[in-house]
Amino acid sequence: MATKKPLKVTRKSKLQALPLYGLLLALFLAGCAYLDSIREKFYVFDHKQLHEVAQTAVRLYPEDPTSIVNHIVTNLTSTYSSPQIAINPHINVKSEWFLNNAGGAMGAMFIIHASITEYLIIFGTPLGTEGHTGRHTADDYFNILVGEQWAFSAGDLEKEIYRPGDVHFLPRGTVKQYKMHEGCFALEYARGWIPLMLPFGLADTLSSTLDFPTFYHTVRITARETLRNLLIGKI
Repeated sequence: MATKKPLKVTRKSKLQALPLYGLLLALFLAGCAYLDSIREKFYVFDHKQLHEVAQTAVRLYPEDPTSIVNHIVTNLTSTYSSPQIAINPHINVKSEWFLNNAGGAMGAMFIIHASITEYLIIFGTPLGTEGHTGRHTADDYFNILVGEQWAFSAGDLEKEIYRPGDVHFLPRGTVKQYKMHEGCFALEYARGWIPLMLPFGLADTLSSTLDFPTFYHTVRITARETLRNLLIGKI
């Protein structure tokens, strides 16, 4: 019985497939462009309302980060209690907090909300830290709750200073050096394509700290909250 010879993939057949690959790439890019053009339809949070909640908490509990973050999470849990969005209410559960190293800066993080197009977190440290903001695919609103944040763009000769009640807005695609001076906590809200921000948030762990338990908890909690929202239709 004669054996069949395996088919050879020739250089000519590869070249013939190039138009198909080009078409698939063009369709993928067109799909990405379309989704990006309608991304605001997926947003639930209002950054102005979040700023007002942060300002109210700062006025009620000045220099008291515990009371401030409890007020914010309680308010958001009450305001966004509909099945439209999932909020993590466990602000006082220590295991819900984890350290984060990104862009050379280090602090602790609590995820209030995570989905494909939005995240809302408490981030900060009582010790102070500084680093690179990252160049992201999302607009970022950094609401200062306690302490000060300093920032600097290349070409500027003076630092920007943000104090409790202020919001530091970083449009997507832009980058700065920042410092959370002496001790600072903030309510950070990002809106855009959140999964594309994750490599920046995890790279320091893989290349420097090698803190794999923290890596695990970061991925676990982020994935859990994102999945909770996907299950109720929140992209």
